[in-house]
Amino acid sequence: MNEHDERGNTMTGVDPARLDDQQLMKELENIHRTRHDTLLYGSNDALRAHNERMAQLEGEWLRRNPRRAVASARTREGARERGCGESATPAT
Repeated sequence: MNEHDERGNTMTGVDPARLDDQQLMKELENIHRTRHDTLLYGSNDALRAHNERMAQLEGEWLRRNPRRAVASARTREGARERGCGESATPAT
């Protein structure tokens, strides 16, 4: 089976489960960087493929990181409590 560009099965790129952590993060950074242009200027097919690939990559990252840091300000309750100009990302 070819691991790249399986458009007949709506899979493009390497199966996220086969990527190591560094490769997965690189793929996530790339897809998030290209998201805005794809949304604004991509064809419907390009946007659909982008959505599917993003969901695959993010799903794999979440599977590997079930105890990821969640900033309280990124919850509904935290957002209501957050004042204007405050950061919503966790302090490191």
